[in-house]
Amino acid sequence: MPPDSAERALNQSRWLSIVGIGEDGVKGLGENARNAISSASVVFGGQRHLELAAPLITGGSRAWPTPFDAAMRDVVALRGQKVCVLASGDPFLFGVGATLSRHVAAEEFTTYPAPSAFSLAASRLGWPLQEVETVSLHGRPLDLIRPLLHPGRRVIALTSDEKGPVELAELLAANGFGSSRLTVLEALGGEAERVRSAQANRFSLPAINALNVVAVEVAAGDDARILPRAFGLDDALFDHDGQITKREIRALTLSALAPRRGELLWDIGAGSGSIGIEWMLADPSLKAVAVEADAERAARIRRNAVSFGVPGLGIAEGEAPAALEGLPAPDAIFIGGGGSDPGVFDAAVDALRPGGRLVANAVTLEMEALLLAAQARLGGELIRIEVSRAGPIGSMQGWKPAMPVTQWRWRKPGEPQ
Repeated sequence: MPPDSAERALNQSRWLSIVGIGEDGVKGLGENARNAISSASVVFGGQRHLELAAPLITGGSRAWPTPFDAAMRDVVALRGQKVCVLASGDPFLFGVGATLSRHVAAEEFTTYPAPSAFSLAASRLGWPLQEVETVSLHGRPLDLIRPLLHPGRRVIALTSDEKGPVELAELLAANGFGSSRLTVLEALGGEAERVRSAQANRFSLPAINALNVVAVEVAAGDDARILPRAFGLDDALFDHDGQITKREIRALTLSALAPRRGELLWDIGAGSGSIGIEWMLADPSLKAVAVEADAERAARIRRNAVSFGVPGLGIAEGEAPAALEGLPAPDAIFIGGGGSDPGVFDAAVDALRPGGRLVANAVTLEMEALLLAAQARLGGELIRIEVSRAGPIGSMQGWKPAMPVTQWRWRKPGEPQ
């Protein structure tokens, strides 16, 4: 039955094809993917992709520019012509498809995915992919793997180059995971495919192919730096100078902030960065900006962010409220330090998105007075948190109370945007 006019119009509007290609080149492509390449007036891709697809290319070919243009201006400039973009494996799994979709509507392109590197690696190892942690370290910090390192877990990591497996082995060994088994899968799907294994603290595989995936079977020693999947991480895991929201208060604070996927937090008066770091650990989609006036503490926050595997934590170094200017609007705000300084509190309330949450902690009478006034004016919830820890009293044990904390929790009126 011939397509109706609406279907014909839709097909004609799809000027762009995105083709996933593996190391087996054109042999691994289906008929539709082959046609998309051969009929294109221009084919874009990395140099390796263009070489793999060369037998099918009849139009022009263009390698990606250096540096890479995330705006895809060369591709978008050809809108309406027959254009093909080549990608590795599945274009929408850490691939160029995600970049293209920010500039080209889904109704304008057709995608022909190939198996991803993660799928190929899992199939070679016999690992059920739904039970495996996956992470792309291609062009991204190795530290992103840190939150995934739990005893007995399996992780598949896509690396940037031939140095990636060595650097990953060194990171594991330095953090108490030296007995973990690493399997390096090279040039998957191609004639040069190779699979080799070694223990992290004895890693010495020679001549690694630049195109590789590393599978990790995590084994932890007694000194392993394991990041629990819960709010209120041990204070000792953080580098701090005493300016840190203590673990029990931190757990209650993050519970009140109630992170939701994709949200942004401002951590004002960040100290060690513990609130923003744990916020980001709750889900990979979460973002945070730590606002800190002290340069030494700001540097410490950067180090902590790396050691916790959230190197993307933003840092606004400077005094609030001036340091808040120009920051993207937050979905949640925590005020831990400097909240009683002139203008800070009001600036935070004004900047918060409708439906957003603001949590502020007070240990000083001045900040507590401000929170009492805020609750009377804006509403919200006030709670008092008191924590005591057992400690020595002479030859015996007794309770030693920490400074009480007054916490104000408030939701800004309006619907989340």
